[in-house]
Amino acid sequence: MTTQQLLEQIKKKNSFLCIGLDVDMTKIPSFLLKEEDPIFSFNKAIIDATHDVAVAYKPNIAFYEAYGIKGWESLKKTIDYINQNYPELYTIADAKRGDIGNTATMYAKAFFEDMEFDSVTVAPYMGKDSVEPFLTFENKHTILLALTSNEGAFDFQTQLIEGKPLYQKVIEKSQTYNNADNLMYVVGATKAEYFKEIRNIVPHSFLLVPGVGAQGGSLQDVCQYGLNDQVGLLINSSRGIIFASNKEDFAEKAREQALLLQREMSDILKERL
Repeated sequence: MTTQQLLEQIKKKNSFLCIGLDVDMTKIPSFLLKEEDPIFSFNKAIIDATHDVAVAYKPNIAFYEAYGIKGWESLKKTIDYINQNYPELYTIADAKRGDIGNTATMYAKAFFEDMEFDSVTVAPYMGKDSVEPFLTFENKHTILLALTSNEGAFDFQTQLIEGKPLYQKVIEKSQTYNNADNLMYVVGATKAEYFKEIRNIVPHSFLLVPGVGAQGGSLQDVCQYGLNDQVGLLINSSRGIIFASNKEDFAEKAREQALLLQREMSDILKERL
């Protein structure tokens, strides 16, 4: 999916909501455990209930790897279901891969070609040759970890290097990579005060923003500094939506929570754009 196609969906739905499919088997409704594939059954119900108010879905790969080959099969079925039934939706493999050379290429092939994701998250710590192999794939996006929402982000990401925070150096350097137009960036919602500085470096790039909702991030604060004239944001919510209920009404309750965010987004877009 191209950036323009993603933007068309955002405008059509008045939404820049990304739903994280981080499926914890201990939290899904117990009746689903009787299904042949509980994870896929859960995901399918969530997707069917929310596809018209969300523009993207982001499975965190760890929640599938934890269940071995069955988890990978559930992940594949989930992405195939989206691609076949709702091809307008944008898919993100939250894999946080980060290795060099042929290894990076194989990771990219796994998610872009075999699994058919539109994008994948990548850790930049190993530098240029751990990122550029992902950027060679046409109409695919690499979402670089820039400034994350966890407490430990301050261990390294905000440390000054030659008078400038490391996360800013990472973003600036990445813009010199081959096919840098295929880059997006992860910026945590709990770091809203940094968005203005980030926008000075990448005014036109899309930012994937986790941390709204359960982690305490504010949608209003993020949009105040992070929106650009092409929206430029994907706001992710996971637990706050998919685990809104653990009863038979789980999909209905997930839709209610997704609608709350979508309506807030719609109001912001009307006011700002």
